[in-house]
Amino acid sequence: MRKLMASAALVALAACGNPIPESGPSTGAGVGFGDYGEYQARREAELAGNPVPAPEMVSTTTLGGDTSDGAQVAAAARAALDADDQTEERAANSGERVVQASPNNAPPAVVNSVGISNENNFDAVGNQRTIQDDAARIAASRQQYQVASVQALPNRAGGQGANIVAYALKTKHPAGTQVYRRVGVNKSGRYARNCAKYTGPDLAQIDFLEKGGPERDRLGLDPDGDGYACGWDPRPFRKARDG
Repeated sequence: MRKLMASAALVALAACGNPIPESGPSTGAGVGFGDYGEYQARREAELAGNPVPAPEMVSTTTLGGDTSDGAQVAAAARAALDADDQTEERAANSGERVVQASPNNAPPAVVNSVGISNENNFDAVGNQRTIQDDAARIAASRQQYQVASVQALPNRAGGQGANIVAYALKTKHPAGTQVYRRVGVNKSGRYARNCAKYTGPDLAQIDFLEKGGPERDRLGLDPDGDGYACGWDPRPFRKARDG
């Protein structure tokens, strides 16, 4: 009785489960793949070294027109991309195309293929002139050569005036030391007013010496009596002499 009930339970369980699909070459279907023949052909091609892409990996979309020659289509696409790149390169390089470094580049054009001149080419000179021709050219150049005679330098105009360099080297006392007596009123006012008429102390000192200085000061350019007008300083001249 127990064996009968166990057998009935197994039959009921088998009826409730999913049916196992048949497989084999006769049915063309198997576990884990759709078509056995297709799988077998692809497997044999992979083992032979020529894999066949799965059907879902091959696109059926056409690019328009005859696509029998894929290389031409790819070349046209690359040419269009290269044209766009060249346009951008020229715009960024003052209209000139940027040359990329590559061993396949053509050699650069020769800028100057003239070479040396005939005057510096010994073969060219030897074919054009003889030794006698060179001797004649040297003789002609010597005839045109002139030696200028030595002449004395002309006297410089205005060179007879006061020489502040000689005056600076002749004096010994520093600026501000009274050596000459000065009299008069409003000496500081005259000093400021008259010194403003000169563009520099050197010109004021020259005019001061030419008008009786340093003993006399008609224009009031040396109110402290040191013999130096309008702040003129003899020290740079003395320093130049002493090195």
